[in-house]
Amino acid sequence: MSSNMGNVNQFSTLWRLALRDMHIKIRGLRLLFICILLGVATLAGIGSLTSSIAAELAARGQNILGGDIEISLSQRQANNKELAEFTAYGRLSKTLRMRAMAFNPANEESALSELKAVDDNYPLYGALATHRAASDTPPQKGEIYIAQAMADRLSLNIGQKLRFGQADFTIKAIIKDEPDRLGEGFTLGPVAIINIDDIASTNLVQPGSLYSSKYRLQLSANNPGNTPNNDPQPDLENLTKSFEKKYSKQGFDFKNAGNGAPSTQRFIERMGQFLGLVGLAALTISGIGVGNGVSSYLAGKKSSIATLKILGLDSRGIFTIYLLQISIISIFAIITGLAIGIFAPFVITFFAGDILPVQPGVDIYPLPLIISAAFGALTALAFAIRPLSTAQLVPAARIFRSAVEDDLPTPKWAKWVNVAALILIAALAVLTAREKLFSAGFIIAALLVFAILWMLAIAIIKISASLPLPKNIVLRMAIKNLYRPGSNIKMLIVALGLGLTMFVTLAAIQSSINNEIANNVPKEAPNFFVLDIPKEKSGDFDALIKKNDAKAKVNLIPALRGSITEYKNIVVADLQELPEDAWVLRGDRGITYSQNIPEGSELTKGKWWDANYKGPPLVSMEEEVASILGLDIGDRIVVNILGVDFEAKIASLRKVTWDNFGLNYVLVFSPNTFVDAPHNMVATILVDKKAEGDLARAIPKNFPSATMIEVGDVITQITTLLGQMSTAIALAASIAILAGIAVLIGAISAQQSTRIYDSIVMKMLGATRAQILLAQAFEYLALALILSLLATIIGLAAAYMVVVQIFDFAFNPDPLLILLTLAMGGGVTLIIGLLGALPSLTVRPAQALRQL
Repeated sequence: MSSNMGNVNQFSTLWRLALRDMHIKIRGLRLLFICILLGVATLAGIGSLTSSIAAELAARGQNILGGDIEISLSQRQANNKELAEFTAYGRLSKTLRMRAMAFNPANEESALSELKAVDDNYPLYGALATHRAASDTPPQKGEIYIAQAMADRLSLNIGQKLRFGQADFTIKAIIKDEPDRLGEGFTLGPVAIINIDDIASTNLVQPGSLYSSKYRLQLSANNPGNTPNNDPQPDLENLTKSFEKKYSKQGFDFKNAGNGAPSTQRFIERMGQFLGLVGLAALTISGIGVGNGVSSYLAGKKSSIATLKILGLDSRGIFTIYLLQISIISIFAIITGLAIGIFAPFVITFFAGDILPVQPGVDIYPLPLIISAAFGALTALAFAIRPLSTAQLVPAARIFRSAVEDDLPTPKWAKWVNVAALILIAALAVLTAREKLFSAGFIIAALLVFAILWMLAIAIIKISASLPLPKNIVLRMAIKNLYRPGSNIKMLIVALGLGLTMFVTLAAIQSSINNEIANNVPKEAPNFFVLDIPKEKSGDFDALIKKNDAKAKVNLIPALRGSITEYKNIVVADLQELPEDAWVLRGDRGITYSQNIPEGSELTKGKWWDANYKGPPLVSMEEEVASILGLDIGDRIVVNILGVDFEAKIASLRKVTWDNFGLNYVLVFSPNTFVDAPHNMVATILVDKKAEGDLARAIPKNFPSATMIEVGDVITQITTLLGQMSTAIALAASIAILAGIAVLIGAISAQQSTRIYDSIVMKMLGATRAQILLAQAFEYLALALILSLLATIIGLAAAYMVVVQIFDFAFNPDPLLILLTLAMGGGVTLIIGLLGALPSLTVRPAQALRQL
C-alpha cells in the first residue's frame, strides 16, 4: 500500500483522481461555474459591445462628420475670404441646414422637415444612397431627395412636386442612407436634400433666420493635416485647435473626424460608465457566490477527503486534487463566458439595433476579452483559496466524528494569496476603467457595503444569542438557527443583503426614469413651437392665431443664435479642456432679450433692468450654469453672434423651469444689446384642440418662412427615448440581479449538510417536518425584514449615483414600488430558502446516522 501510495503524489495520478471524482459528482460545482460565467460574460459582453461601437465610430469618423474637419456657423455663411483660406487646406464641401415646413401643393398638407442644401462635392466621404432612383449623386437644380417618412406622411411619390418656402421642387429620389446623418445630431423631422444653389429661391434664408452653415474639409492627399505651405502639422487635433484659435472671433465651431459625433460619444461614454458599473457589481457579487459554491462543494466532499487521507494521501495532494477541479471548472466557465461576450454585440444588435447610435461591427476585440478572463481567474482565486486551503487541514478522524465543526483557521499563506488577488482585481478595475476615480469610488463603496453587512451579521448573531428563548418550539428553533455552530449565517446575510440591495437599486432607477418621463410632460404644454417668424410680421402672426382661437395663449419673443467666446477674462478657444458639465460652452445656442423676466424664470439674485434701460449691455444668466462657470453678479461675458462680439455684464441670476416646454434660455440680455443685430421671432402657441388642424394649415400658408414644431411629436420622441433607456438599464442590471440570486442559492446550499444534521436531530427529538420547515421560514423572513432597511438605504444611494451622476436625471423614486420590490425580494428569498430546505426534510434519520 505504501509503495503504491508513494506514487499518488505524482501529478499525473492526482490529475486522474481529480477527473474521476468530478465524473462521479460534478453537480456540486455548478454554482462556481454559474458565478464565474455570469461575471466573465457580463464584462466580456460590455467590453465587446463598447469596443465595437467605438471602433465603428472611429472607422466611420470621416463619413459621420462628412469630412476630416467640419467648420460650422450659425445664421450666416462664410465669406469669400474665409472660404479661400479653408480651401487652401484641401477640398471643401458646402452644406446648409435648417428646420423648414415641407408643403404638398396637391393636398395642401404640410410637415416639419430638416431641409439640407448640399453642393456638388457632397459627400466628401461615404455615399448618398437612394432607392427608387438610378442615380446616387446629389440633387441638381430644381430637384429634391426626401426621406421615406416624409413621403409617407405627405403622400408623396417620385415625380411629384414639393414646396419649401416659395420654391417648388421635383422629387427625384427617396433617401436610403444619408452618410453624415449621425454627425448632424438631434432632428425633429425627416430630411429633405436640395442643391445649395436653390436655397436662395426658397426665400427661407433671411437676416436673422435660424440655420447653420457647415463646411466639410477633405485635407489634400499631399498635405494631410498640414498647413498650406506644407509646414509639418503634428495631427488633426492640433490643426483643429489652431483653427479654433485663429477664428475664435468669427463665430466658427470646429470638429474633426476623431470626434465627429460628440453628443453620441458622450452618450456612449455614459452608457459605458453605467455598464462598467453593472459589470463590476456582477463580478463582485459573483465572487461571493464562488466562495459559497466552493465551500458547499468541499463540505459535500468530506467523506472523499477522509477516505483519501486514510489511504495515505497528504494535505498537499488533497489541495492539488480540488485545486485542479476548481481550475478546470473555472477555465471552462471563463471560455464559455468569453464566447457569450464575443457574440453579445450581434445578439444585442439583432434585438435592439434601433436603440444603438451605430450598428456594431462584426469583429473580435482581444483586449476586453483578455481583461474579462483575467477578472474571472482572479475572482476564482480570490474567493476559492480560503475554503480550498481550509479543506486540506481537516483530519480524517475529525470528519468521521461529527458533521458539525467549528471554523478551521485559514493558513496565513492563503490569506496573503486572497489579499493579493483582491488587490489585483481592484487595480485591474481602476486601470482599465474610462473613469478611474469613479471605478475606484465604486470599489471603496463595495468594500464598505461588505463591511457593513459583515458587521451586521456579527451583531445579529450576538443579539440573537443573548435573547431569551420563547416557549414556542418553532420560534425557538428559528432563533437558534441564527447563531448555532456551523450555521454559515454570515455569508447568508451578506448574500441576502446584496440581493435585496440590487432589487432596490433597480426599482429606484426604473421608477426615477419613469417619473422623469411623467414630470417632463406638463399638464398644460403648448401645442406648437413656431420658429423664424419675421419680426416685422409678428403682429400679423398674433392676429392669425387669435382669429382661429380667441382664447389662445401666444408667447412671442426674439430669437438669436450665438456662442460664448469669453467669460471672466477666460477665452474659451484657449481652454485645453472645458470645465466639467460646461455644456453651454459647446457650440452655439439660443439667445434672446427681454424687457421683463421671461415666463418660466424666477429671479434668485441681482435685479432686473428697467423697461427703458439705455446703459451698457446687461445679461441675466441661469444660476446653475453660472455656478458651473464660476460666475456671479458683476462678471462679464462675451457672446459671438453673426461673427460680431457682444460684451455684457451679469446683472442677475435666474432659476429656470426647463421641463415646462416653454421658451427657456440660459442667457437673456437687455433689449438695447442687439439693436442692430438682424433676427426673427419664435413663439409658443397654446390653443384649443379644435384649432390645431386649422393652424397647422394656416401658418405654413401665410408664413412660408416660419417653421412649426408640434410639441406632441417632441414629447413622443422624448418618451420613446427614455423608455428605451429604461428598458436597456433594466436588462443590463438584471445580470447583476441574476448573480445576486445565484449567490443567495449558493449561500443556502452551503448550509445544506448542516441543515441535514439539524433536521435529523430535530426529528429524533420529536419535531415534525412542518415545524422544521416553518422554523426555517421564520428565520429567512426575519433576516429579510432586518436587511430590508439597510438594503433600502444602500440601494437608494447606488441608484442616486446612477440616475443623477451618470445620466443627469432627477432622482425621484417611487416609494410604493420600492416597498413592493422589497416584498418580492423577501418572497424570493423565502421560496429559495424553503426549496433549499426540502432535501434535509427527505433524509431518513437512520440512513443519515449510519453515515455520520
